[in-house]
Amino acid sequence: MQTDKPHQRKGSFLASMKAVLWSFFGVRKRADYENDAASLNPVHVIVAGLIGVAIFIGLIMLAVSFAVA
Repeated sequence: MQTDKPHQRKGSFLASMKAVLWSFFGVRKRADYENDAASLNPVHVIVAGLIGVAIFIGLIMLAVSFAVA
């Protein structure tokens, strides 16, 4: 008897955060991208992306506050 279970992706949250941070710089090899696409959990990638955006906005606000002061 064969059951149709969805494919479990085993990528860790740390690996997702690393992939998102590298994508912010825009420097990823195609092989690394394809490996990430096959192994990372999409929910982890979304959460890591939101955290990365929050950090980026915080750094921009900090830089602006130093420039204005």
